[in-house]
Amino acid sequence: MANAQQGGPIEAANSDEESVNVAGGQEQPPADGLVTQDRPAPLDEITVTGTRIARDGFDSPTPVSVISDKELRAEAPANVADFVNTLPSVRGSSTAANSSGALSSGLAGIASINLRALGASRTLVLFDGQRSVASAATGVVDVNTFPQALIQRVEVVTGGASSAYGSDAVSGVVNFILDRDYTGIKAEYEYGETSYGDNPNHKASLTYGTPFAGGRGHILLSGEYFTQDGVHTIDRAWNDAGFFQIDNPAYTPTNGQPARLVQAGIGPGQFTPGGLISTGPFRGTYFGTINPSTGQASVNQLAFGPTNGQWMVGGDYRITREGHLGSNSLVPDEDRASLFGRLSFDITDNIELFGQIAYSRYEGLSYYQQTPSTGVVIRTDNAYLPTSFRTSIAAYNAANDPDITSISIGTSNAGIPAAGSDNVREVERYVAGANGGFGLVGAEWKWDAYYQKGVASLNERLINTWNNARVSLATDAVVNPATGQIVCRSTLTDPANGCVPLNRIGVGGVTQAAIDYIFNDGDQPYRRQTLKQDVAAFNFSTNNLFENWAGPVSVAFGGEYRKESVDGFVEPQFNSGWLYGNYLPTIGSYNVKEAYFETIFPIIDGTDFNGAVRITDYSTSGSVTTWKAGITSQIIDDIKLRATVSRDIRAPNLSELFAPGTARTNTVNVPLTGGATRADQFVEQTTGNTALKPEVAETYGLGVVLTPSFFPGFAASVDYYDITLDGAVGTVTAQTTVNLCYEQNVQAFCDNISYAPGSTTDISGIRLVPFNFATQESRGLDLELSYRREVGPGNLTLRALATHYISNRVDNGIDFPIEYAGVNAGGNATPDWNYRLTANYETGPWAFNVTGRGFSSGVYDNSFVECQTGCPASTVEHRTINDNDIDGAFYLDASVTHMFDVGPTKAQAFLFVRNLLNRDPVLVGNGPTGNNTPAYAQTNRALYDVLGRVFRLGLRISY
Repeated sequence: MANAQQGGPIEAANSDEESVNVAGGQEQPPADGLVTQDRPAPLDEITVTGTRIARDGFDSPTPVSVISDKELRAEAPANVADFVNTLPSVRGSSTAANSSGALSSGLAGIASINLRALGASRTLVLFDGQRSVASAATGVVDVNTFPQALIQRVEVVTGGASSAYGSDAVSGVVNFILDRDYTGIKAEYEYGETSYGDNPNHKASLTYGTPFAGGRGHILLSGEYFTQDGVHTIDRAWNDAGFFQIDNPAYTPTNGQPARLVQAGIGPGQFTPGGLISTGPFRGTYFGTINPSTGQASVNQLAFGPTNGQWMVGGDYRITREGHLGSNSLVPDEDRASLFGRLSFDITDNIELFGQIAYSRYEGLSYYQQTPSTGVVIRTDNAYLPTSFRTSIAAYNAANDPDITSISIGTSNAGIPAAGSDNVREVERYVAGANGGFGLVGAEWKWDAYYQKGVASLNERLINTWNNARVSLATDAVVNPATGQIVCRSTLTDPANGCVPLNRIGVGGVTQAAIDYIFNDGDQPYRRQTLKQDVAAFNFSTNNLFENWAGPVSVAFGGEYRKESVDGFVEPQFNSGWLYGNYLPTIGSYNVKEAYFETIFPIIDGTDFNGAVRITDYSTSGSVTTWKAGITSQIIDDIKLRATVSRDIRAPNLSELFAPGTARTNTVNVPLTGGATRADQFVEQTTGNTALKPEVAETYGLGVVLTPSFFPGFAASVDYYDITLDGAVGTVTAQTTVNLCYEQNVQAFCDNISYAPGSTTDISGIRLVPFNFATQESRGLDLELSYRREVGPGNLTLRALATHYISNRVDNGIDFPIEYAGVNAGGNATPDWNYRLTANYETGPWAFNVTGRGFSSGVYDNSFVECQTGCPASTVEHRTINDNDIDGAFYLDASVTHMFDVGPTKAQAFLFVRNLLNRDPVLVGNGPTGNNTPAYAQTNRALYDVLGRVFRLGLRISY
């Protein structure tokens, strides 16, 4: 086949090569150090991601980590994102399991990759060196849309690469390399489930590749299907502790107690499953199970513990949380299917034409929470109020003035199914191109050109979401004096309005007819969005433009045109008035024109300069220049030094530019005098901003690669990185908006808050707008070590990856700076040390693999002051807390593979066990805001394993 670099990916000249050297990307044996019977030894030529130039023996100054197909097979992940997210440099990624709450944004179910916890939108994800259409208007790529059976290896550039690959490569590049030359037939089946007997899943794939026309052409076909049954509550014993972070009910600025508490035995203080009166003369009255013989709920008195905002410590906290606790899906239902085809043909010895077609479909169902409601007004003539409670009201009114005409309850809405999403995404990708080589003025040139069309069709659908107006009408139930039947009050004056009364008093009275009515007879909010990406690109490169005093000078140059667009449709009835969703279509587009030049220029023997520059012109924000300058120096055979400095960018995505203001419902804690708080339910509205400019990052890297001749088989690298991102696009969160308004009196943020009609205190809405305002800085160390040698009758391979986060700081210039390094709570958590240790041993037909992965202990917030008594005054910048420590975790995974032949067919049977020791996650006190907090896992599931021990077994065959 034509030997040319296509689209600038990392590529081995031999498609069966498993990986390059784990420490430095230089010429080495495969990562496992083995050449198996069905994997020939690699050829000499390799290329390295992070540079567009393919040159023997050149190691990019930007570090590259390689995940071989052998490593992927050893762990048999249900999807490749699960594996990539165990890398120490990857933190804060979204997965199908932890994104179930992203209803109104439509992001539920997407598996993205987030390098350095700088944000998934700042990590450029490539498929075979080319961009892929996003799976959401936020620009994130769902990596599970890639044909996993054909992934030859994954290469991770842990540094800025915008000059080589364009926008978004701020924290690095993750490149999924396609095995284009696979020949033969292979099939695979896997089954997995947890040791608790849940989350059963099946994965099957079939791949076929063959040359034709005497080897001038090659056909590649692959199909894959994955399905799993979700776990739709957090049904694990560790989630029963009631472990949360709350504003201390006993705190005052002068009593020496901490302002925040983290502990077990906490629950909601504003609602119960059947309704709780939390204010007024009947405070503490709650309605229990409905007696079938009377149709009335029991009337009980709640034992309150100390309360503040939405929380209560102790007391009857197990009663208040019932039904709501852990009602979020632990794992979603998923169905994924993909088809991939590639046809290539050498029309001459130096020109190859190719075409690719890919299609993937994802459907995922998950539940957000059993949604609680507070401030539900029940009039005293409501037909469902128990007779005994009516008597109590009458007695109170007889003795007091004014009369009580209504009560306000909080309820977790027992009997109303949990809300969630059932999203469908279809992604199509078409690529046509050519590559080849030619000689010109004494130099051997490689070239490639391609056009790509990507289309993502998104059907973002909600389930079990009620219409607010219908709930209000249905809740107001009375007895029809003419018939004695319970009806909606509105029906008395409009008999044909179709309203069905809803019993929100007690547990067990909600009828299916009432559910159908409030859920709009199954007609639920949805949004259809279509994302399109058009890319046309060309690249030229040569390794021997001319010889200077130290060796051959290499250059690469090229250009790219890209257009990104989004369009959508929402029925007007779903624009507003719903608990969740309230969808509006995102509509907009932009285009990008860019050109780049790169060179490798030898300075002295063993020392090369690698420089690149790219000029990019955005239709929305104008032109910007990115560049890179790096040096690699093989000072002696055993030691190579590398250094780089680069200027990288990320352009605003379609959502940040054109989001129309889709609304979501949540809760904020409103600070009151004396340290108390009040929980207000509100509607959050985030809009786009077409005036946004590209973010600009400066990246510095310095590293050393060691391959000591006195220690054969050993390689190591240590790299320091420093990324500073200015003008970062972001929004101030709703809670921060409230804090800035109420605690610091910043009028600009008070202006973004709206209040309920007739009130100047009860928050009903908060508007958030993205703008270029933040600075982010990430500094740290990456370490990588490998060792290979024969041990006994087999071969042993050891590999260690570690990342030390020195700083991961965000300063928006408005609020106080936040340092996330060493923080183990929240989505931006970056523990100080993150590591992955692997041992692989192969002997004869057997292969054994053991992986230890984990991270160090950390804190909730680096600005917190830990104390139990005698605490200093708590401030907005330095809040006091009783416990600021969170333990780290270590998990052990293991696999065994047996290889055997059945006639001409080669087979592998394997068993993989994740979290072999079945370690429970460390409890992390989430809070103090968010009405969904009790519904979620009482840990940080972006860090800790929540499923427990997971078994995967399967069979691979090839012919």
